[in-house]
Amino acid sequence: MTSFDPWSFNFFSITLATLAIIVSKSSVTVALPIEFRPSPWSLAHATFYGDETASETLGGACGYGNLFSNGYGTDTAALSTTLFNNGFACGTCYQIKCVESTWCYPGVPFTTVTATNLCPPNWAQDSNNGGWCNPPRVHFDMSKPAFMKIAQWKAGIVPVMYRRVPCVRPGGLRFYFQGNGYWLLVYVMNVGGGGDIAQMWVKGSKTGWISMSHNWGATYQAFATLGGQSLSFKITSYTSKETIIAWDVAPANWNVGSTYTTDVNFH
Repeated sequence: MTSFDPWSFNFFSITLATLAIIVSKSSVTVALPIEFRPSPWSLAHATFYGDETASETLGGACGYGNLFSNGYGTDTAALSTTLFNNGFACGTCYQIKCVESTWCYPGVPFTTVTATNLCPPNWAQDSNNGGWCNPPRVHFDMSKPAFMKIAQWKAGIVPVMYRRVPCVRPGGLRFYFQGNGYWLLVYVMNVGGGGDIAQMWVKGSKTGWISMSHNWGATYQAFATLGGQSLSFKITSYTSKETIIAWDVAPANWNVGSTYTTDVNFH
């Protein structure tokens, strides 16, 4: 007859209880939204382009088109190549404050801008004398209205401190369509949280998920026949790596030249 070992029984019971707790905890784990956190302050310089109307900032390398009607307004900036990151920085948000200059407005802690354009290098000029956006310089070429919130415009260029901050956007992501029956080009706007996009997929009501390639700025493309299908999108943030899904963004009778909205966004 096999003897009963109380120690083994207790160990077995404790092990089962531990596993039960682990399983129980795992079963109730809920994935919470990832919140983008501000970065540390860093040193850079800032200039401005255009006039007080900010009309010259419309369009731009990110593809946001009319910045007023698309919700970005005049609080925008073009980034030097070092910051622009081949367009992956489009939509990112920065707090900028003027420092160590008599041209700074006293008592102004900072202003917040969205990256909507590229400030290209000017190799004909020295990086410290006109070629402000030449690599490896970190530089902001702000709209004139945004620049005038932190410094007198006559300064031309001022030293600044800057940091990445969460983009606070009202409502959800917006998708503007271009292309044709075999090619879909999507401009992604009003991105909250980190403001940026690393990867994107589209799903028709008759297809699986189709990977989209980065075209330029904040645009992504898919070479696929998607007409007559409702479209959903899956988007991964470049900064936080969080992925969200916007289901049934566009109806089956969607058209190019139209903008479609959703109620999901990054935070």
